[in-house]
Amino acid sequence: MSNHDNQDIAALAKGGRTNFLGFVLRLGGTAPFLFIAGRFYGVEALGRYASALVIVELISQLCVLGQRRGLAQRLSEDGRHDAHIVADGLLMTLMLSLAVAALLYLFPAPMFPSGQYTEWDRLLPIAIVANALTDVALAALAYRYNVAATVRARSLVEPWVQTIGAVVFLFVLPAAGLALSFILAKLAALVVAFWPLIRTYGLPRHWYPHPLRIGRLALLSMPLAGADLVEWGTRKLDIALLGFFTSPTAVGVYYAAQQVASLPQKLKTSFEPILGPVITRNLREGNHAAIAAQVNQVGFWIIAAQAGIALALAIPGEGVMGLIGPQFVGGTGALAFLLLAEVVAATAVVSEAALVYVARLKNLWLSLATIALQAGLTVGGIMLVRELALGDKFAAAAAAGALMLALAFASLAKGWLLGRIMQAPVNPFRWPLVWAVAPATLVGWAVVTFLPEWAELLFGIPAILFTYGYVIWHKGFGPEDRVLFRKNVGGAPATSETDATQEGKQ
Repeated sequence: MSNHDNQDIAALAKGGRTNFLGFVLRLGGTAPFLFIAGRFYGVEALGRYASALVIVELISQLCVLGQRRGLAQRLSEDGRHDAHIVADGLLMTLMLSLAVAALLYLFPAPMFPSGQYTEWDRLLPIAIVANALTDVALAALAYRYNVAATVRARSLVEPWVQTIGAVVFLFVLPAAGLALSFILAKLAALVVAFWPLIRTYGLPRHWYPHPLRIGRLALLSMPLAGADLVEWGTRKLDIALLGFFTSPTAVGVYYAAQQVASLPQKLKTSFEPILGPVITRNLREGNHAAIAAQVNQVGFWIIAAQAGIALALAIPGEGVMGLIGPQFVGGTGALAFLLLAEVVAATAVVSEAALVYVARLKNLWLSLATIALQAGLTVGGIMLVRELALGDKFAAAAAAGALMLALAFASLAKGWLLGRIMQAPVNPFRWPLVWAVAPATLVGWAVVTFLPEWAELLFGIPAILFTYGYVIWHKGFGPEDRVLFRKNVGGAPATSETDATQEGKQ
């Protein structure tokens, strides 16, 4: 492995360590929010809130226009000052988000299909502006290998502000507490992201916005925006379809399960901004074998981490869902499928991190095929459940199963496509994962069979994680994998290279 490749793996490993800390922090902030929302606001209020968030987050994705990954390419190829490139991206996102937020405020019906909302709830579009600008700011910081900013904004400040806000509004304005706490959380994350952004890039001096330049940027960003939108849609289409075919109670239960399952998702999505600069540099150098190796390496790290988390949360799933509230226990089946979906989706996510630069349109077509497959499987599963009269909670499990199958298809297809383009195999899966899953599953079975529910959570989850971690460390991790757990491997030349590039631009 060359010196550059060692440096790249070191940068990716540093991001992985930081992101794992982010996962732990996010878990600490999200779990209390789900408990408060489920126990005190109620499952129906949570369902209405979830339906509104589908629209808010959809619009936010559109306004970012693919810049979470596209910004890295522009920063590496554009000859202008980096602060000017970032300013263009922020201005484009600000104009789009303000326009659509104003429309959504004036016509709030898409957010609230039931027609039940307060004047405070109508302020939710404010979160669109804050969330979109935060995404662009964090993407710019990730280009300079500052992943800690993402952890602070998304994993520490955002979930804890939302949790504290939900508690305060429970006593002050309970009818709109979920919406207002969400808005405050997004505004707080924006402030936390912009402070290091200004310190890192400085103010865009002698920069002037130009309509043609901003318009050209929007057109160039469309393919990436489409891929991001479809990838996001696969995680929200199930809620939208459940809202159409089932009750708000079923949507609330499914949303709670999805929030628990989405915690390990952050482990893979936060690798994307780190992979971006590494991949774009290797593309400039024509080092396709290194790209395939890095995708496989990061993919294995993600799958290994997510498989352990999935086992620890899914096996005692009734206890996990019961923490949110007794009425949420019926979402255990959906939780298991959603956690498995996160594991099988890892290959698709890391492959797409490279495909968006080398095969944008083919990647977009595969993403569209994925969401079409998911829609067909979800509707078919819900119809089958209704035909068998099994109830809404089985419909939630069917929607989660459809997501898992669709994401498995995406992983196989995108891994194959990237391997063909790179002329190197792309397959992060390794058999030692099975060796680690087997004993951890056995420990989990013993835990749920012989321990009371409180002990399942207090002792069972750590026991499952320890068993899985011990086996995967000794049987699955080689020297190149253990770089993830060592500091100061390969130094920090990637940052120096970025600084050197910036000096050339100046």
